[in-house]
Order: sequence, then C-alpha cells, then structure tokens
Amino acid sequence: MWILVTLFAAACQSMRTAHQKTLSQQQGFLHATMARSLFGLPLVTLYVVVCWWFVGVVQLPNPTEFFLYASICSIMQILATYLMLRVFQSGSFALGTLLAKTEAVLAALIGIPLLHHSLGGAAWLGIALGVLGALVMSITLSNLRHAHKDISLVAGIGSGLCFAITSVTASMASHTLDGPVITSAGVTLWYVLATQSMLLCGIQIYKTRRFLSPVTQSFTLSCKVGFLSSLGSIGWFTGFALVNPALVKTLGQIEILGTLYFSKKKFNEKVTPQQWIGGTMIFMSVILVTFGNLIN
Repeated sequence: MWILVTLFAAACQSMRTAHQKTLSQQQGFLHATMARSLFGLPLVTLYVVVCWWFVGVVQLPNPTEFFLYASICSIMQILATYLMLRVFQSGSFALGTLLAKTEAVLAALIGIPLLHHSLGGAAWLGIALGVLGALVMSITLSNLRHAHKDISLVAGIGSGLCFAITSVTASMASHTLDGPVITSAGVTLWYVLATQSMLLCGIQIYKTRRFLSPVTQSFTLSCKVGFLSSLGSIGWFTGFALVNPALVKTLGQIEILGTLYFSKKKFNEKVTPQQWIGGTMIFMSVILVTFGNLIN
C-alpha cells in the first residue's frame, strides 16, 4: 500500500510544485507558501472526517508528545517550502526541486537515532551517491572555490534538511496516536496544515494590512496549489505512518521525472548535461537506498 500512496504523492507534488513556482512569481514567497496549507485544509478536513467515521477513531494518550512533534513538523515544512522557492528565484525549477530531493538521504540519517531504523551497505552507498549527485548538479568547476556562497546550493540543501525533519517528525507524531494508521496520519496532517494556515495567514495579514488578502490574491491558482498539495500530503503522511520515512522519500524521488518534464515544457528551462548527470546519480541513489531498505 505504501508504494501506491507514495507514487500518488510524488505525482501530485510534481504538478503542485510547478504551479507553486508560478504563484511565487506572481504573489511572492509568503503567499505561495501559505496557499499550500490554507487552500488544502478544506479537502484534508473532509478526508479526516471520512476516515474518522468509516476507518476508525484515534485517541491521544500522549498529547504533549503529539503536539511537540506535529508543531516541529509544521514549522520545518514552512521553512522547507520557503527555501525551495528561494532556489527557484536564484536557480531553476529543476535545480531547486532536485536539490531538495536530498531530503531522502537526510531522512535516512535522522531516522536512525529517532526512529531506530538501521541501514545496510547498499543504502549507505545510495546515500553517498545521492549527496554527490546533488553536488554535481549545482557546482561547476569555475565556481567550486566559492560553492559555499552559492544560494542555490545552500538553500536547496537547507530545504532538503527541513523536509527530512518534516518527514521524521510527521511519523513520530502519527505514532503517538492510538488507532488506525490512516486516520492517525490524517489527523496529524490536519493539525500541521491548520497550524501553518494560522501562522502564515497572520503574517500575510500583518504585512498587507488587509484581512482578506490570503484568499483574494490569485484565487484560482492558489486553489490548484492547495488541492494538489492536500492530495500529495495525504499520500506522504500515510506513507510516513506505514513505513520508514526514508523509504517513502527515496521512492518518491521518482518525482524527478516530472520535474524535468515541467522544467522543459512549462518553464522552457534548459537542463544542462551536468544536471542530467547529477539527476541520474540521484535517481540511482533512489534505487540503492530503496533496495537497501527492502533487504535490511
């Protein structure tokens, strides 16, 4: 089941990210980041209600742990999305998304002490290959000496780290709930989106001095971003609750194919041979890490 929901989530996220880049160009980083949570909340609310009634209810035996992990997840996802959109501004759609895909590698490392997941030799080889692929994509020989100052590299890796923390804390929050896995994942997702919506809407209203600004700017495009984001998040959070988040995110790297498609077709960006090589290395790391987790 986790394979199906992960592939579904990856497809939705690829389309959502393309729309989100357009939205950030029109309305700025803040609104583009806010749209994915605020405009996705209604669908997720309906989803949780359906799960609650037809799948089963959940109980909260450890409220402190749940709210701690879910709140960290909320904040880290905001930072991850913001940093990825920053890469779009300084680099390209393909580069930003692919650099953010280092989250699979980082989720594996973070999950070892927090989720007590171990990795085999093939998985570690995949991790090393994924990091190297990200560096190949973003660093040229001419600017290697100043690579640490490259905003695309720094923001992209930072986005991947924040997404990795998001994945692990989402899994930890879901596991503090007692009840069906699907409902637990839905409740966790609902809390995360609700928290993000309140925080980001408050910031946007304060900056614009207009109470309705979160829902009046690029309404149709914002709805597309929110709808696709909610569908993708349902898939991601369900996968996180079912298996190792690193395994979900490594399989989710299949989104790379959609990324390169939208980069060329929607934004008319040129994917350089170096980026193709780096992207291929990242894709190979996906196979190795997934294989390593399956046999471990």
